[in-house]
Amino acid sequence: MRTLVHLSDLHFGRVDDALLAPLREQIEAIGPDVVVVSGDLTQRAKSAEFGAARAYLDTLPGPQIIVPGNHDISLYNVFRRFVQPLKRYKRYITDDLDPIHVDGEIAVLGINTARSLTFKDGRINKEQVAKMHQELAGLDPAITRIVVTHHPFDLPRNAKDADLVERAPMAMAAFAECGVDLLLAGHLHLSHADSTAERYPFSEYAALVIQAGTATSTRARGEVNSFNAIRVEPARVEVDRYSWDVQAARFSKISTESFARSRGRWAAHGGGLLI
Repeated sequence: MRTLVHLSDLHFGRVDDALLAPLREQIEAIGPDVVVVSGDLTQRAKSAEFGAARAYLDTLPGPQIIVPGNHDISLYNVFRRFVQPLKRYKRYITDDLDPIHVDGEIAVLGINTARSLTFKDGRINKEQVAKMHQELAGLDPAITRIVVTHHPFDLPRNAKDADLVERAPMAMAAFAECGVDLLLAGHLHLSHADSTAERYPFSEYAALVIQAGTATSTRARGEVNSFNAIRVEPARVEVDRYSWDVQAARFSKISTESFARSRGRWAAHGGGLLI
């Protein structure tokens, strides 16, 4: 079994500083094999914000798979936005926009969906899909394949279809070929986990999409700060949701959802609210 901590939408520049130490302590208590950060490390892609994000990430366990979000591209500086869109991200966070971690049980691959030509929407292209296919297709079938992006491939029921990453159907067809199991994303500041079977009706394939809320930002959208801990076995996944408890001043586990894979399709398998 492998355990991942899934953080998203940290938004340094608009963080609640009171959450940083308790978040780190809870992550250390979980003891993850991999820490995933699915984008929007900063609020306005400023050097000071990236520096603060880097300093905080250095206090968390590794290995880490990190991808940028739309907020990690400069919004108002036209030159930086269109000529050097991720220069500061590469300087402070990582110059690897397609990070990958592979061990004997899991393969975790990051894909950059942030783009200069749109303010908040994301996109995946054929070149990225081809590289993903090259990285994942030849792995042992027993290895659980996990793709991390900022923009989601599926949505909670109350979300707008416009929030989906562009060219999602094209990418999903390639994910089906490679047997991608889990799709981790952020962007919405909402927690969500479900099968992709309803939106993408492949006859013998359905991935599990897992959405993380914002771990540390003050930019709440009706949900308290939260993150996921994901326990991965070859045919079973459990998603623990940790939310900020104001009275206890700590992140507490509030729910566990269980999913199982059968004949290439992931689906809910029990689980529910703990408290």
